[in-house]
Amino acid sequence: MQTSACIFDLDGVIVDTARYHFLAWKRLTDQLGIHFTEEDNERLKGVSRIASLDIILEIGKVNADENQKHEYATRKNKWYVEYISKMTPDEILPGSLAFIKELRNAGIRVAIGSASKNTPMILERVGISELFDAVADGNIVKRAKPDPEVFLKAAELLDIEPQRCVVFEDAVAGVQAALNAGMMCIGIGSPGILKKAQFVISGLNEMNLMKLRILENEIRS
Repeated sequence: MQTSACIFDLDGVIVDTARYHFLAWKRLTDQLGIHFTEEDNERLKGVSRIASLDIILEIGKVNADENQKHEYATRKNKWYVEYISKMTPDEILPGSLAFIKELRNAGIRVAIGSASKNTPMILERVGISELFDAVADGNIVKRAKPDPEVFLKAAELLDIEPQRCVVFEDAVAGVQAALNAGMMCIGIGSPGILKKAQFVISGLNEMNLMKLRILENEIRS
């Protein structure tokens, strides 16, 4: 069974927005008196904004009611949007455009599967909105990864069966979401962290169509 579609997480896979998330969360945690490190930030990859806030409050042993949480999350997002509104095409990660264009030329459909509600803005700022056949993001899905909803929605929008999709993900929760969706998953990052991914590469600059076909034959055989 050959892959008919590739679904990409956005942050950390196609563009590097992780540092902007970190800067915005660090700004908030400094105000709240919470010691927050880049290592702590790794725990937030692929996690929704409110779930990320819960992790941060747990790190700082800070209690907050729902109204306070909403205000904190809104404040963080305001700063994050300020950062990403200045993004340029130079921030597209190496190899991403070449691989996506190769897939499209081969008739393989491509989609975004991201928890971020800011996905449309990021795609527009870096100039790649038109490259994707579908976008499933936090604006149309409710359940956060590792729930498979975002990837299943992407497959639905593409009109492709989940088992014919391959997901590219950089987060533990995202890898699990892809597997929960019944999809093959290629991790972007460290094999020591993305242990459940069927294969791990450091970035899309290491991927091409021939390699994808070889991997899918090995994994699905």
